[in-house]
Amino acid sequence: MIAKKILLAAMLAFATATAMAAHCPMDMKQIDAALAENPELSAEQLAEVKKLRAEGEAQHQAGDHAKSVETLGKAKKILGI
Repeated sequence: MIAKKILLAAMLAFATATAMAAHCPMDMKQIDAALAENPELSAEQLAEVKKLRAEGEAQHQAGDHAKSVETLGKAKKILGI
């Protein structure tokens, strides 16, 4: 019984990590598309979005998908998406 619970927990953790990993590239594409439309942002906001976008990509590549989703979410919030 305990082995089944451990296996189920591991499967859920894997599924969550996989979903997060797939979410990051979608967020990056949304940010890139919004930036391509020349959003009405201050120079400071634009710099912050670009910094967060780069950080999020680096976190994704390092395998820290939860942090990447959080960081990219901050960029999306600034962009209003």
